[in-house]
Amino acid sequence: MRYCILLMILLGCVVVGFRPSDQPAAMGSTIQQSEANIGFDWAFGALIGKSKTMVPITHDTTLKSGEEIKMLVKLTRDCYVYFVHYGPNGEVDLLFPHSTSQFQKDYVEDKNYYIPPGRDWSVLDKNTGKEVFFLLASTERLLDLEAKINNYLSADTSKRQTMASDIVSEIRGVRKRYSTYATIAEKPLTIGGNIRGMEEVKESARLDVANIALHISANNFYSKTITIDHQ
Repeated sequence: MRYCILLMILLGCVVVGFRPSDQPAAMGSTIQQSEANIGFDWAFGALIGKSKTMVPITHDTTLKSGEEIKMLVKLTRDCYVYFVHYGPNGEVDLLFPHSTSQFQKDYVEDKNYYIPPGRDWSVLDKNTGKEVFFLLASTERLLDLEAKINNYLSADTSKRQTMASDIVSEIRGVRKRYSTYATIAEKPLTIGGNIRGMEEVKESARLDVANIALHISANNFYSKTITIDHQ
């Protein structure tokens, strides 16, 4: 009888020792957002109207033939940035880097890379339609995308339209694969502790697109698509 009573006491202790309230907290509650490992300044501007007023392009918009566009990339972290244009006639241009070999030759932090280089702006020609711009950034080189772009640039003109569609499909596939990664921040740069307003930008003589740059921070991957309805 004593052994039965002792066994019941021991079983009671085991049950009490494993109450649900004593279980460890769920791991999800302790997970913190990862620190950004992608960082770069980015500007996309247009000179519009007869006055050639500079405005930022941050989302889909409409521009007219004769208006001008310019972009800027400035790396602030060790990452790989791609800027690809898909034109209304099914053509592809690698706008940044100017070629994939630039990653080994001229690709450093804290340098303003203008697109097009120098002070020139790109003028929208008379070929109207949808102009699609893909901005991608990754902690690793997107080698499959690079290979498709290089093959396109070296191909005969007759084969390029199909290959261009393949490049767009690759970009969309990359974005899907990295869809779980979110942008951490996308904010205007400050000058002297203050955010430069557009009125100041309009008064700046011809017009450094760096004045309207955003700083972009992300974890592992970043993408943005801007479509210009070129009229």
